Amino acid sequence: METILSVNNLNVSFDTDAGEVQAVRGVEFDLRRGEILAVVGESGSGKSVMSKSLAGLVPKPAGRVKAGSIIYKGEDITKFSKKRMRSLRGAEISIIFQDPMTSLNPTMPVKKQIMEGILTHQKVSRKEAEAKMLELMELVGIPDAHERAGLYPHQFSGGMQQRVVIAMALACNPEIVIADEPTTALDVSVQAQILDLIKDLRDRTGTSFLFITHDLGVVAEVADRVAVMYAGKIVEIGKTDEVFYNPQHPYTKGLLEAMPDLKLGSDELKTIPGSPPNLLYPPKGDAFAERNEHALKIDFEQAPPMFKVSDTHFAATWLLHDKAKKVALRIEQMKIKEELHASAEEVPALDRTEKLLEIRDLKQHFQINKKHTVKAVDGISLDVFKGETFGLVGESGCGKSTTGRTIIGLNPRYGGEVRYMGEDVRSMKQSELKKKIQMVFQDPYSSLNPRWTVADIIAEGMDIHRLYTDRRKRMEKVHQLLETVGLAKEHANRYPHEFSGGQRQRIGIARALAVEPDLIIADEPISALDVSIQAQVVNLLKKLQKEKGLTYIFIAHDLSMVRYISDRVGVMYKGRLVEVADSDELYENPLHPYTRSLLSAIPVADPHATRSRERMEKAEFVHSEEDRFREVTPGHWLLCSEEEASRHAAGNLAGDRVLTEGELV
Repeated sequence: METILSVNNLNVSFDTDAGEVQAVRGVEFDLRRGEILAVVGESGSGKSVMSKSLAGLVPKPAGRVKAGSIIYKGEDITKFSKKRMRSLRGAEISIIFQDPMTSLNPTMPVKKQIMEGILTHQKVSRKEAEAKMLELMELVGIPDAHERAGLYPHQFSGGMQQRVVIAMALACNPEIVIADEPTTALDVSVQAQILDLIKDLRDRTGTSFLFITHDLGVVAEVADRVAVMYAGKIVEIGKTDEVFYNPQHPYTKGLLEAMPDLKLGSDELKTIPGSPPNLLYPPKGDAFAERNEHALKIDFEQAPPMFKVSDTHFAATWLLHDKAKKVALRIEQMKIKEELHASAEEVPALDRTEKLLEIRDLKQHFQINKKHTVKAVDGISLDVFKGETFGLVGESGCGKSTTGRTIIGLNPRYGGEVRYMGEDVRSMKQSELKKKIQMVFQDPYSSLNPRWTVADIIAEGMDIHRLYTDRRKRMEKVHQLLETVGLAKEHANRYPHEFSGGQRQRIGIARALAVEPDLIIADEPISALDVSIQAQVVNLLKKLQKEKGLTYIFIAHDLSMVRYISDRVGVMYKGRLVEVADSDELYENPLHPYTRSLLSAIPVADPHATRSRERMEKAEFVHSEEDRFREVTPGHWLLCSEEEASRHAAGNLAGDRVLTEGELV
């Protein structure tokens, strides 16, 4: 297969006040024509910096390509002038950025932003460019493209904004698309649609994709080969099946073990201990040695070379050295022994007697223009019990985030009632309400003040509520929270722009925990995190819940992680709840067709299972006025007709109960 891009000994550094940060260190790989190469690794591993260097987007003068070459069609693009690089970028090499809010112009309608690249790089009329723009919007799954093309970015949900960014990247039929976390903000059904689109584009046009992600389920679904990055280096590379079924580097094994498994129960997720090294002072030996419980003496003294596992599979670990093979065998035997003796901790049944939050007929409508009203939330009723985690899932734009923001009062209610511990939240003091209910926001970029240090951001709530008058104790609490979410106390004096997307999300979680609230509304709290940190955060949330009796509303599109953390799950569709049940019941016995389509689209970190499974096509569902929430089996509610409820109940008397006004799910 023809090589279209070749990266040789790439080193990228950033000059900071503290010194030189060696973000990318000696990266080498080839990208072949028509190939999808996935790059995985923890937040801060250098994935995004490496990808930006391929498109000439490393910010200067702080950042620089210190050494190495990037050969594209026989030429080293690191030597290109700015003008030549601009003509190449977008037309032949395009990039899908991780955060749609920072890559979209808030002052321009989305149609102009998609058409801009077409008009710049292709000789077409404005009419042809507009037709191509509408075609791209429909291609990436934006409904009502004609009506929505004239809207501005803030009028789209996070997932819809990401679709616009993908449409922009595909506008000029590029040779290479660098996709930096392109599906992070997307729900599973749209994610599946985008992954199908990427594979289809590759097959039809021969476009090559460099797919950067932390979601190993997505990698199993889409990638031909996988490169694993850690601390600025590629530590393992090979075909997808080789890396998933025969991982050689301890770090790769740790990432795979941290993935949730839908077939297993709610045991604690496995995590990778410790944190990545500070690349101001890169370690002398294997960068992963400090976190590897089976590290050899040489790991701390000398960096390992790339060992050949097969003609297509290579890994940089001393465990592949001939002298270390006995050690590797002993590690595997120990691991098998541990798994045989491992026993799941028995989880006590949840006491659902005390209602923390009561929601009745909640509505949130937005007037877009005189003719168009969006019913983002259209009559939701439910209870959230003290000490439980209620998962809220559904497609992007279904109203999940709006529901959370309306509950906490960030959006003024259009209709309905929200009661906290029996009291209407409108009658409560806002300062008291904000202490009792905290929110972790979906977008880690726009929710942090860029002018404040991390310490001040985390401590803001503590200062407002005067929890710590002693500055030393205040900083001790900040350091403790940083370590809790997987950051170092040295990060306290940095600013948000000095962190990666995943690291910023961790800061947002620490800020929410700072005032020790009763209820946390977590709006996509782990969407920007890599799998190892996801596992740490989810385990942390469960631990805090057990110790302090915390209650969560966990809004997410990662359905596999929702099952792990949630006691009950509600499925939203077009502003309404269509199904609510205990977590295991919902996943094992989904009743609504929409729920079944969502579950069938969950990416699984198993290439063989991914290829063999059948995915349900997403369909549009229209509910009639007679449809009501009916308890078809005990605790399992469904938005359906009386006839459907009777059929699902199969003689169960619970099928006769109907959720009337005033009753709660």
